[in-house]
Amino acid sequence: MRIPAVLVLGATGRIGRLLQLAPPGGMALRLQARRAPQLPGLPAGDWHVFDPLAEPAALARAAAGAEAILCLAGPVPGPGQEEAGMQDHIRLGEAALRAGAAAGARVLLASSAAVYGAQGGLLSEEAPLQPANAYGAAKAEMEASAAALAPELGVQACALRIGNIAGFDAALGGWRPGFALDRFADGRSPRRSYIGLRSLARVLAALVQAPDLPAALNVAQPGAVEMAALLQAAGRRFSWQPAPPAAIPEVVLDTARLQALLPVPLAAADPAQMAAEWAASEPDFAGR
Repeated sequence: MRIPAVLVLGATGRIGRLLQLAPPGGMALRLQARRAPQLPGLPAGDWHVFDPLAEPAALARAAAGAEAILCLAGPVPGPGQEEAGMQDHIRLGEAALRAGAAAGARVLLASSAAVYGAQGGLLSEEAPLQPANAYGAAKAEMEASAAALAPELGVQACALRIGNIAGFDAALGGWRPGFALDRFADGRSPRRSYIGLRSLARVLAALVQAPDLPAALNVAQPGAVEMAALLQAAGRRFSWQPAPPAAIPEVVLDTARLQALLPVPLAAADPAQMAAEWAASEPDFAGR
């Protein structure tokens, strides 16, 4: 069986590095970066160094012959990232779609559960998008732009609404000595849809090869994980602080659509398993 070539935009980000350090198989990765990567410990790869917004011809050359483009590129939320900078998510999504159309490749766009905002209940892909911050708003706008542009270009596009990634999140990944966790009036910590590192890599490999993809897809393991349970499973000590008014108690994604696309359904989210996967992988991401 031929292994499909997949162009990964933003390959020096955490998910891109995950795919290099723990390759799930089933993909021949072409890796894009804006500058030559200098990350110790990464295996040698098929690197393409260019700016996908400033160099569309280079993007087209890198995509030629690929069966899929996985767009992970874009600014992450945090200090120094203003709302205007977040607009790069929209521009990068459009650039990926144009390259996909020219190459005859499907395009998978990394979105986020942040597009749902503070809505409660089990959130299906049909739920209205009500982002509560600039990052979520930019991802929602990226999705809307892609949904309009993809049919015009004749390219298949899927927005991956990825839940919390254990180890790349604000709790387990953001833990430091003295870490404080929000506690709500019910005595519980934030509850989120999560996916473990190995599961995420396997899901991305499976979706690249799935026969047909919807316009949007929740990506998480079934169920919700309480952040306190995840930190406890990892043996990380923490204190409590009152949850601020803007804090969101629960975001739970409906994963039925995803499960139906996978050759082997994902197991329910297990804090102990996710903590163990992060413990094995954390040294590879330390200081990066």
